[in-house]
Amino acid sequence: MTLPDFGPADDDRLHELSHDALSKVAQTDDDAPTFDTGTTIVAIATDGGVVMAADQRASLGGRFTTNKNAEKISQVHPTAALAISGSVGPAQNLIRSIRAETSLYESRREGPMSMRALSQTAGHLVAGLPVAPILGGVDAEGGHVYELDGGGSVMATDYAAGGSGMQVAYGVLERRFDPGATLDEATEAAVAAVEAASERDTASGNGVTVATITDEGVEIEGIGDGRDAPGCDSAGEEVA
Repeated sequence: MTLPDFGPADDDRLHELSHDALSKVAQTDDDAPTFDTGTTIVAIATDGGVVMAADQRASLGGRFTTNKNAEKISQVHPTAALAISGSVGPAQNLIRSIRAETSLYESRREGPMSMRALSQTAGHLVAGLPVAPILGGVDAEGGHVYELDGGGSVMATDYAAGGSGMQVAYGVLERRFDPGATLDEATEAAVAAVEAASERDTASGNGVTVATITDEGVEIEGIGDGRDAPGCDSAGEEVA
C-alpha cells in the first residue's frame, strides 16, 4: 500500500494547523462525494489525552430511528479511535482496513504507529468513501485530533465536530474548549456538545458514547443507557 507523499510543507499543515486556521484551508478535490451525515461526533485533545463522543441513534435520513444503541466510535490502534458519520458499509470496511494496517505495521516495525503515520494511512484509506471520520489518538508527542474526509484531506486540530449536528456541537465546543483542560473537563464539554446537538438535530440522540484515550489505551463507554463497551469488538460497527 502506497501512502500519500507529504512534503515538509504538508508536515507543517498536519501538525501545526490550529482550529482557527481550518476555514482557510482550500479544498483541492471538488469531486469529493457528498452525502447526508445523520449523527453528531466530537473530539477534543488535551495534555492528558483525547476525549471523543458520539450520539447513539441510527436513522434513515433523520426521519426514522432504526437503532437506539449505535456504536459510532471504534478503537483502531492501541491508543487511537475513529468516530464516523456517513454510510454504514463503507464505514465498517474503513475500520477493518485501518485495524489491519496498524496490526501489519506493528508486526513489521515491532512497535505501534505514530499518530502522524496513522493519520496519513487513514487519510489514504478514506479517500473516495462516503464517510466523514474524526481520528483521535495519543503517542509520544501527546494527544492528537484529525479531521478526515472523502476527498482525502487530513487536518490536525485541537477539537472537531462532525455530522448533521455539528453546527450546534461546535457552538458548545467554541464556548467550552480550554487547551489546559483535564480529561474530566474535556469529557464534560464533549458530552455537553453531543447532548446539545441531540436537542436540535432529529438524526442525533439516544444517549452518548464516550471514548477516553490515553497512553495506556482506549476506554469506550455508553452514557445514559447503562451500557459499558470497553474493548467491545463491535464498537463502531453500527454507524449512521
